[in-house]
Amino acid sequence: MRPICPVDVSILIVSYNTRELTRAALAAVYEQTKSVSFEVIVVDNASTDGSAEMIAALPQEPQFIGLRDNIGFARANNLGARLVRGRYLLLLNPDTVVLDGAIDKLVAFARATPKARIWGGRTLFGDGRLNLSSCWGRMTPWNQLCRATGLTGIFPKSEFFNGETYGAWQRDTARQVDIVSGCFFLIEKALWDGLSGFDPLFFMYGEEADLCLRAHAFSARPMITPDATIIHYGGASEKTQTGKMVRLLAAKASLIDRHWQPFTAPIGRTLLSLWPLSRSLALSILAVLRASKSNRDSAAVWREIWARRAEWQYGYPKTQASSAARPTLAHLSS
Repeated sequence: MRPICPVDVSILIVSYNTRELTRAALAAVYEQTKSVSFEVIVVDNASTDGSAEMIAALPQEPQFIGLRDNIGFARANNLGARLVRGRYLLLLNPDTVVLDGAIDKLVAFARATPKARIWGGRTLFGDGRLNLSSCWGRMTPWNQLCRATGLTGIFPKSEFFNGETYGAWQRDTARQVDIVSGCFFLIEKALWDGLSGFDPLFFMYGEEADLCLRAHAFSARPMITPDATIIHYGGASEKTQTGKMVRLLAAKASLIDRHWQPFTAPIGRTLLSLWPLSRSLALSILAVLRASKSNRDSAAVWREIWARRAEWQYGYPKTQASSAARPTLAHLSS
């Protein structure tokens, strides 16, 4: 039994068929985190690739919860968070690599800006290019109109037309944001508990957006620092682009229902539905004009997403959270 004593930060990783990526993520955490005391908790969502055996064999012996069923990202984090002892809770994706003491730097940033209560860093793709998905602006009628009409694609560097991704901002300055991505997400444990963690309605995608928007009622003002940088490969546990977008759109529809005013929510759902339709039409036209196979293939993906709109246009099923069974453990170490 581990001694019950506080640590600075509890690092929580939820894995699903990402064995080698998870191994690399854990190795980087232990190698790069030197200035703060920490613990690591891994929750595995019923992987079939030997992830559980790999984690059990690690010399550092992180705390491990192995599940017999895939209960989704939100519920798995909620389960793992019950074990944490840190003042701060860091959610870290298994397809990340911590660079240059990023966790130390993120905790230092949190201590220097306590009023934020939620913090994130800068993310890069594996080839070193900037990955903009470290943070997002909240959805609004205006930015959803821009996305549905293609203005976001025409003016991607304009924060006026591309507010969800903050336009041309390169995540190279410290800044207050609406939403910090769940791939590298630091939060006060007290705030997490006050919010009861993630809402289990969000199986995958949207859970951190919902939590950040709810956290505003607790005076949280999330911030990003460029000093804490990680690699985030992205989408490692999602096998198809179509499946990912169906889940993402369902999450966005749920966020609209929950966080928009009742009189604007129907408008938001309509604009959201127009996004894949307008993308498929625009790409189909470009495929003809340019004789482009890539545009033709992309148009086909967006047509399939549109054809599956019954799965996403009204959000995640409300019964998903209420009917969730108690997770079945395959393995628990502490």
